[in-house]
Amino acid sequence: MTIRVLVVDDSVVIRRLVVQALESDPGIEVISTAANGKLALAKVEQLRPDAVTMDIEMPELNGVEAVRELRKRGHQMPIIMFSTLTERGATATLDALSAGASDYVAKPSNVGSINESLKAVADQLIPKIRALVPGARQAPQRAAGVPVRAAVGAPPAPRTAAPRQGARRHPVRAVVLGCSTGGPEALSRVVERLTVPLPVPMLVVQHMPAVFTRQLANRLDRLGPSTVVEAEDGQALVPGGIYIAPGDTHLEVDGKAGNLRARITHGPPVNFCRPSVDVLFRSVLERIGPDLLGVILTGMGADGKAGSGAIAEAGGTIVVQDEKTSVVWGMPGVTAQAGYAHRIVPILEIGQTISALVQASAAPQEVN
Repeated sequence: MTIRVLVVDDSVVIRRLVVQALESDPGIEVISTAANGKLALAKVEQLRPDAVTMDIEMPELNGVEAVRELRKRGHQMPIIMFSTLTERGATATLDALSAGASDYVAKPSNVGSINESLKAVADQLIPKIRALVPGARQAPQRAAGVPVRAAVGAPPAPRTAAPRQGARRHPVRAVVLGCSTGGPEALSRVVERLTVPLPVPMLVVQHMPAVFTRQLANRLDRLGPSTVVEAEDGQALVPGGIYIAPGDTHLEVDGKAGNLRARITHGPPVNFCRPSVDVLFRSVLERIGPDLLGVILTGMGADGKAGSGAIAEAGGTIVVQDEKTSVVWGMPGVTAQAGYAHRIVPILEIGQTISALVQASAAPQEVN
């Protein structure tokens, strides 16, 4: 299928950049552009695009307000925000995600040439559009200057997966969680449904830039009884705390169960990601063994699959978000289809599931 996209931005230069970047993919057609949110509303009603790219700061009607109005009118097409890597941009982007935006990409900054800017935009935007638009497939050929990345969206058929059987009973001494596309809102649903702080630390990787992860932690901290912070190097990981990996760094751990400390590292990206879910999962598994609960929420790609497999094979427990409630069933989907997930759960039940599994693991175990 050809994916029909509406590009919305008040800057003529940025509109041209986005149009050129998208049209480097032969499977994407830019059907129109709009200079503000008000014009975008009219063009969506008229043209019914498959996807929309949306600037945040615009006259007449800004991007957050436009997203909110589109969702109010019942339009369900993916909307990808075009954001600046600033505190203000991070705040507005998280507002847009809360209003119903599907995902975001960062505007290129400190990029040397127009060709480099085009490549930066195309590398971010094209895989997300292809993953988010129902029925779209990753282009089989390489667009000019754009690398084809493996495992971008949900995996191909078959798309059903049975939960893993025979989980061993271990006390849960830490919860590790990974997510990407759709993750900020999914995390909100999890955190707000933890009715009491967990008796163990939770460590989280959300694929985001540095400024964004700090803002995300601040927002999540207001949603429930748990204390949510952006992790710092050397920080003690205490029961009841939720620790978000800082953007553009890996979150690992030192110490042992009951005395874990965060370790912030700058190793190379893994699965094209830094922070990486696999890096976190493997690090915690190495330190405390199978006494782990791993959780994979909505997200593009396959980050977390290998780490989940390692935890499951060691005897820990893996929970993944179901396909119906995932924005993209990429990360949870490949994990489930590999046979690593013990439970496949709707997002509104994951917080309760985490609490129940942690509490159950603390109960006296019968010796066989």
